[in-house]
Amino acid sequence: MPITTPLTTQLGIDHPILLAPMDIVAGSRLVTAVSRAGGFGVLGGGYGERLWLEQETAKLKDLRAPFGIGFITWSLARCPELLDIALAAKPAAIMLSFGDPAPFAPKIKSAGARLICQVQDEAMARQALDAGADILIAQGTEAGGHGASRTTVDLVPGIVDLAAGRVPVVAAGGIADGRGLAAMMMLGASGVLLGTRFYASQEADGADEAKRRICDATSGSTVRGIIFDLSRNNVWPAPFTGRCLINDHARRWMGREVELMQNVAKVAADYAAAKASGNFDVTAVIAGEAVGLIHDIPPAAEIIERIATEAEQLLARRRNSIASAA
Repeated sequence: MPITTPLTTQLGIDHPILLAPMDIVAGSRLVTAVSRAGGFGVLGGGYGERLWLEQETAKLKDLRAPFGIGFITWSLARCPELLDIALAAKPAAIMLSFGDPAPFAPKIKSAGARLICQVQDEAMARQALDAGADILIAQGTEAGGHGASRTTVDLVPGIVDLAAGRVPVVAAGGIADGRGLAAMMMLGASGVLLGTRFYASQEADGADEAKRRICDATSGSTVRGIIFDLSRNNVWPAPFTGRCLINDHARRWMGREVELMQNVAKVAADYAAAKASGNFDVTAVIAGEAVGLIHDIPPAAEIIERIATEAEQLLARRRNSIASAA
């Protein structure tokens, strides 16, 4: 039996699996694949590249399945007109992360879209609820890319208790298989948001070498910090830091962040050159702690089918075990 939750009911999807709006990586091709497979694809609006956003939303105009568009909130505040481009694509939801959603909530709601807010603690969750969030994403520190310090297992039940059934809560961070989905549902989540697992998919727009490195990585081979941001001259506001795969560049500068800042012009120039040439010994592969669970690069639809089926089986076994014990 498919897993039905308040999340699947609200978004009109078959499986409680959302695509994380990974900047550039979560393009229209991956969004389409996830949504057509019964999940919920979220386009990675990221820092707000206008031309890219216009091109990718245009490719979604014929998608006959619910989808969303995600933004980095503090970056959207610098170019708020990008929200109009996103809403013109008629998404079922807009996802906002890392900042106060209140300035954008009225326009999102008046356009008929749901407001999804990603949060990293209870204070952010209260702010999101006050702004009218329809869905909360509880993002643990295990997640790839930017996040904070609370673990997923600690954060999810805390946000579930705070939400008190008013809105669905989705878990993010360190989840890549059906065991993760089942575990998060046991903590009260209505679904999961996956980034790294979908990065290593055929439809993701990331480089093949980046996908290969995710598959080759083992547990414990990521690091959270500010090296990546300093190196690309794009420092984020506190308390957010970035998680990526450990590479030669990270090893060189770990523990030497002050020295990096003192030489940031040279480091940033070298980093930009490495990125342009596809040198991932220097350029970061943004990935979460779930890399140790990822070993292949299948179509997104296969990923969804695997995760949904495994979770359904695990939850069914638990129900049967409880029934037998009774």
